[in-house]
Amino acid sequence: MKLTQALSRTRLSDIKNLYLRAFPAAERKPFYMIRKKQAEGSMEILSIENDTGDFLGLAITILYKDIVLLDYFAVDDNQRNNGAGSSALRMLLERYIGKRFLLEIEAPDIPSENTPERIRRKTFYLRNGMTVMPFRVNFFGIVMEILTNGPQVTFDEYHAIFTNLFTPWIASNIKHL
Repeated sequence: MKLTQALSRTRLSDIKNLYLRAFPAAERKPFYMIRKKQAEGSMEILSIENDTGDFLGLAITILYKDIVLLDYFAVDDNQRNNGAGSSALRMLLERYIGKRFLLEIEAPDIPSENTPERIRRKTFYLRNGMTVMPFRVNFFGIVMEILTNGPQVTFDEYHAIFTNLFTPWIASNIKHL
């Protein structure tokens, strides 16, 4: 298994299609914005592939100082439950070794129609070595937990990602809880 920069039109199409299927519209950034940030060097669009180059999933990261935010992470439905997600997460942690690696998940204790999925997602990340930070955020009306690979991250450091790389409107819609 490998992670590769998604640069070809075909691979970007695979990633965009999975991105649109895997994430609710309310949680998606416009894909053109992600592509623009990739061109600027503040985001990476990574393809998760098997050893023969078949597409398995996506990882989209935001890079800011010594912090890497795993903004989007999805494994294709046909590849789930066979270790691809755990392997890809390990590769991401290796790729960004020496960086504070974090991600957001919807708080599983907030009642929702997808509560079982939220619980499975949190269990997956905890099983793979991530830890929960002692703060939550209101991310455009969605209560999110922040997980990290160990090193602490403050809310101000987390929020600085959005303040410095995105518009003031985006940053203003992320609040400490």
